Amino acid sequence: MNILSVDALNEQIKNLLETTFIRNFVEGELSRVTYHNSGHIYFTLKDANASISCVMFKGNASRLKFRLEEGLKVVLEAAITVYKPRGQYQLNVLSAEPSGQGALALAFEQLKSKLQAQGYFAPEHKKELPKYIMSLGLVTSETGAALQDMLRVAQTRWPLVKISLYDAVVQGDNAPKSIARAIKAADKNNHEAIVVGRGGGSMEDLWGFNEEIVANVIYHCKTPVVSAVGHEIDWVISDFVADLRAPTPSAAMEMILPDINEILMSIDSLMQQLTRTQAQRLNRAEVEIRHLKLSYAQNSIENRLKMKMDELKQIRANFNQKMGYILESAKREIFPLQELLPRQMKTLLQAKTQELKQLGNAFVLQDPKLKNKKGFAQVSQKGKLIELESLKVGEYFEVMSDTLTLTNEVKSIKENI
Repeated sequence: MNILSVDALNEQIKNLLETTFIRNFVEGELSRVTYHNSGHIYFTLKDANASISCVMFKGNASRLKFRLEEGLKVVLEAAITVYKPRGQYQLNVLSAEPSGQGALALAFEQLKSKLQAQGYFAPEHKKELPKYIMSLGLVTSETGAALQDMLRVAQTRWPLVKISLYDAVVQGDNAPKSIARAIKAADKNNHEAIVVGRGGGSMEDLWGFNEEIVANVIYHCKTPVVSAVGHEIDWVISDFVADLRAPTPSAAMEMILPDINEILMSIDSLMQQLTRTQAQRLNRAEVEIRHLKLSYAQNSIENRLKMKMDELKQIRANFNQKMGYILESAKREIFPLQELLPRQMKTLLQAKTQELKQLGNAFVLQDPKLKNKKGFAQVSQKGKLIELESLKVGEYFEVMSDTLTLTNEVKSIKENI
């Protein structure tokens, strides 16, 4: 009987499994996915009837193009490993592919959904490009055909623009960091716009523009960014994040740079319009000057004096005529008055003479010296004759005859009935 220790049995199982199942392709659904701080990924692969533990170490995990997520169905390339102290086995995952879908396509959709949820594609975040760009930054490969195409179009359309090249690796593993670094450098130089682009290629060739690091840099740029990657049918993440998407690098230059020929034609048209407008304004000014001259001649001091003298003559003639009418009318009214006035004056004089005689007689009769009747006296106050009825209790008054004046105080008043 061959008796084995637990350690020896586990060792034989480990050797058998690890040498037999060196490279295996297993399909199943992901569960309990855990991204560890170390960079390793731990998860379970399961189907309807069974499950197995899996680990994907940091080196293999860094090459994943998509994110392992709960419920995702995948095909794993893996080797079986055994942890001998506990007799447990698991899959050491070397690579992973989504079932029925390419890894790059899935990674693209995952990142697109993530960035969209974070507002990276929101229209209100898009910056407006200037109408006339005088300073432009190009982020592309200095050896690529796309650069020459863009320079050719720029020189034809808008030779006034100053272009600065920021060389970047646009394909391969180093592309994302290189593109992001070049965009940051361009953003620091106060360009009016930045074009990020390259020529066409496969999805793998364009993948550098699908990485989150590039999306983050474009999103936080203070300079408007134009994404011009691949052909018209190619869409990358930078297209969604950028302020403007162009179908090709050449199209980007046509979209953002004005056509100098059109501008020159527009200037010619404006000059013609300006010439016509100025001619019309000059004509109107000449007409206005002629009117002003005529008006000035009509309103000159000499003419105004003449007009005033004519008005004065007319007023004087009217005055003389009117005064003649008035005098004639007055003469007609005066003649009867001249006959009536002497008679009326004589009658009035006789009446006034008679009235004066009557007043003289009355005055003589009222003289105090003539009023020497017994008990007769005049009442005065402060030198003025007053009516006895005007006195009040407590007031002083004088009683005068023709020979004597007495001062008295009113003690009481009694009316005679």
